[in-house]
Amino acid sequence: MAHSDYPQSFYAASANPAPARPELQGEIETDVCVVGAGYTGLSTAIALLENGFKVVIVEAAKVGFGASGRNGGQIVNSYSRDIDVIERSVGAQQAKLLGDMAFEGGRIIRERVAKYNIQCDLKDGGVFAANTPKHMKHLESQKKLWERYGHTQLELLDSKGIRNVVGTDNYVGGMLDMSGGHIHPLNLALGEADAVESLGGTIYEQTPATRIDRGANPVVQTPKGRVKAKFVVVAGNAYLGNLIPELAAKSMPCGTQVITTEPLSDEVAKSLLPQDYCVEDCNYLLDYYRLSADKRLIFGGGVVYGARDPANIEAIIRPKMLKAFPQLKNVKIDYAWTGNFLLTLSRLPQVGRLGDNVYYSQGCSGHGVTYTHLAGKVLAEALRGQAERFDAFATLPHYPFPGGQLLRVPFTALGAWYYSLRDKLGI
Repeated sequence: MAHSDYPQSFYAASANPAPARPELQGEIETDVCVVGAGYTGLSTAIALLENGFKVVIVEAAKVGFGASGRNGGQIVNSYSRDIDVIERSVGAQQAKLLGDMAFEGGRIIRERVAKYNIQCDLKDGGVFAANTPKHMKHLESQKKLWERYGHTQLELLDSKGIRNVVGTDNYVGGMLDMSGGHIHPLNLALGEADAVESLGGTIYEQTPATRIDRGANPVVQTPKGRVKAKFVVVAGNAYLGNLIPELAAKSMPCGTQVITTEPLSDEVAKSLLPQDYCVEDCNYLLDYYRLSADKRLIFGGGVVYGARDPANIEAIIRPKMLKAFPQLKNVKIDYAWTGNFLLTLSRLPQVGRLGDNVYYSQGCSGHGVTYTHLAGKVLAEALRGQAERFDAFATLPHYPFPGGQLLRVPFTALGAWYYSLRDKLGI
């Protein structure tokens, strides 16, 4: 699981300077050992350190190596399954708690960026683009749903309105969420790692957790050391491997692909996204895109079930980009990479506790940027004895994939094929 360097992404190429962090050697003790230095682990560590805990993070590769440093960089509110689905499957009180938290992740990101002066190209404004009238109806109900939970920074866009924010004729309308937005995701993770260290926390890189000895005093074993802790927080998500077999059975890593163009002229960049908002469409297998700070188009989409790396990422994503923006046909692609997110069968996050002192959060199902920041805060609350919000997540049902690990890829791919067909037919 250990990797010495970041994948060759635009984010790695434009990352802020970061110190080389040591590998753990020998035995240490701490209050909380966090496994994984992505957003979930970093967010948990910051919230705990701000409340006086001693925290050590062990990371198999480098800070933000996984999805946190590779994603589309979009601040998208709510969960992969929206609050109406949660309302139908749990009681009113639990749905209210989860609904009230659905817009908190973006606020936490903005608070951290301001408090710790994190340089990550934060921009406000995210657009959900409707490909069909049916999508538009869905956005109209989503706006009402979100407003019921006090989320009011929303504006429906008709066909003319969407054309003012996205330079393509592909959409019939959309919804603008001004509390959405976009960031340089790896720089956000690196800035949060600096915040952890400024608060007295320690991060070890190239230090995979090889085993967790559970019990009254859990121990996280690593290749050259061990961490004795009062609590362990498992925050590896799609990069956890089989460290905790019972978590692996209920989730599946999936790959998504991203390409980045060469820098565009100001004129071309403005013709694509005049307000510099980020965009995602409403298809089940959705496309998402935005401009970088240096005016490149970052365009992502596609899902590879089981997280294999496809041979030619550009061949998968470039046609999607040209469908939206045919004027980019002669533009060079400078970077193409893949990254894994963790899918659950319900597409809702899995949060819980193993025994008395090993906590976990996983399975953002593609909505990780905001959810992981919320999860860190909620996990930290639970360790401090305030478990109401943790319990609201922990009591969501977790389902194993039918047929176990052997059949989860074909099963899910079949479902995706069905939804993809629906996207194509506009039904």
